[in-house]
Amino acid sequence: MALKFKLKSRDEVPAELSSHYVERDGGWVLDVDGAVEKAKVEEFRTTNVALMRERDELKRRFERSESDQVQAIAQERDALTSRLSAIQIDQAIVTEATKRGLRASAIPDITSRARSTFRLVNGFPQAFEPDGQTARAGRDGVSPMNLAEWIDQQVSEAPHLFESNAGGGAVGNAPGGGGSARSNVKNPFRKETWNITEQMRLQKNDPGLAARHRSATSRCAISGAAPEFQAFVQGGKAFGIGHDVRKIGQ
Repeated sequence: MALKFKLKSRDEVPAELSSHYVERDGGWVLDVDGAVEKAKVEEFRTTNVALMRERDELKRRFERSESDQVQAIAQERDALTSRLSAIQIDQAIVTEATKRGLRASAIPDITSRARSTFRLVNGFPQAFEPDGQTARAGRDGVSPMNLAEWIDQQVSEAPHLFESNAGGGAVGNAPGGGGSARSNVKNPFRKETWNITEQMRLQKNDPGLAARHRSATSRCAISGAAPEFQAFVQGGKAFGIGHDVRKIGQ
């Protein structure tokens, strides 16, 4: 028969084994070196299991928290990158459009249009088709569309965004005497700023702008002429006769 490690009273201790039991912790325990009461072992095991579970739960919480923090930082980074890209595109578009006479009130409109077309690629704005994947080609049908070409397109498609006399001659200083970005843009077709070399360059690089310059010059010449001259020009048009208004004005 197996010996019991702990007995409740001395009376339960067998007489022949009385020398092997000692009184301890309110009972009589077998005096064996290194032996531990089963209940204490169970208590230790239960406590250890509970601590391990608590450790694992804390670890999972930390991992989730760390993952959430990393995700939050990544989202903040992406938002800042997107905002920076938008600012860079806005600045580039406004700078280029201002050269073409962009109205101050039209800045929100044209930047909104640009954001749906342009994306930063290697730090530079690049135009894309509506699918967002295909690069939009420029005038030559091969090279990517640049900012100047896109602005030309807006001048044609949304002329209300630009001053009606943009490019019709030297533009006066802005209020406050600070001048404007267009103060040095002149119309080479006007009598005062006649320049054949510039006309040829403009006709080659920007036919649309050249046509608008010529049209603006014609309107200015006719509106400033005597009534008889205006009637002469209009009458000639009625009969299909073309007139070089600039030469007539001279």
